Amino acid sequence: MIKIAIAEDNSFLVKTLVNKLSFFDDITVKFASDNGAELIKMLDNNHNIDVILMDIQMPEMDGIKAAEIIKKKYPQIKIMMLTIYDDDDSVFKAIKAGANGYILKETDPRSMYENIKELLSGGAPMTPSIASKTLKILRRDNFNIAQGEQKDFDLSKRQLEILEQLSKGLNYNEIAANLFISPSTVRKHIENIYAKLEVHSKIEAIQKAQKHRLL
Repeated sequence: MIKIAIAEDNSFLVKTLVNKLSFFDDITVKFASDNGAELIKMLDNNHNIDVILMDIQMPEMDGIKAAEIIKKKYPQIKIMMLTIYDDDDSVFKAIKAGANGYILKETDPRSMYENIKELLSGGAPMTPSIASKTLKILRRDNFNIAQGEQKDFDLSKRQLEILEQLSKGLNYNEIAANLFISPSTVRKHIENIYAKLEVHSKIEAIQKAQKHRLL
């Protein structure tokens, strides 16, 4: 079952989103909030969430600031920015904040479902108009992409998740809580990560992972 949280200050749109998702038996909406600060409080009580559908313009704390905070605390949660805005500035800020996907609120139920599935499979779904703007941003700002040799070191999906959490500065207990496993299991995974990367510390592991574009 795919567990969804919604952050949207318009109650009518919340109902619309819930209705769109209700067509699919493998999706459940766990809770909804009307601003980013409230969403973070809800996640602190229950972070067993797979995907957040996040509005950008909200009172008290907007979606971009909320995404930035959530990605630091719970990097395993995927964030789909769901908005009527597709301007360059919003796209750029959302991507920098850690958004995994960016689609318009008018997206039909089937497309929204497929976008959520793509997100959970490691993709980065974007509405075509937004994808076009993202490419323009990349060209305009002349982003420098690391040229290090890409190599996966045979790391498992779980080990990559733990490596990502380590890179956010989370400790063993916090990683265990985020991934719903024991601290001893986290420790064992980290030992295996170090062995596969041929490193001896967290800093070395993160640096090598970044060099080879694992993060």
